[in-house]
Amino acid sequence: MNNITEAKRYISNAKEILREKAVKENGVYKDRKYVKMAGHTAYAGVLVALDSVLGEKKTRTRKSVEWYQRELSITDKKILSYFLAAYDTLHLAMSYDGNLSAGVSNEGLELAEKIINWAEQKTQA
Repeated sequence: MNNITEAKRYISNAKEILREKAVKENGVYKDRKYVKMAGHTAYAGVLVALDSVLGEKKTRTRKSVEWYQRELSITDKKILSYFLAAYDTLHLAMSYDGNLSAGVSNEGLELAEKIINWAEQKTQA
């Protein structure tokens, strides 16, 4: 399975988690655990997509947010801004804080899809 297809699957899974497990009522999710899970899943999809464009880092350590920032600042500043917003929304607000606002989750998933679509275009070029 190619990386873009895999990244899209992560986003699909995140949406399914929110829809079926987090239980939205009046614009707010009821279960923080599943919001955290969906945020982590979507953020992982963003990283998979970015790795398909930026390549693999040749060290034994994990890639840091700063590494992605550096690479994207060279590659595409617009996507860098999307990445920083996705990091704040998906990773921090959803994954760590479990922000229950459906609007926050929707915005994070939209950012993830924009990044994945960009990566898909870059890999096809």
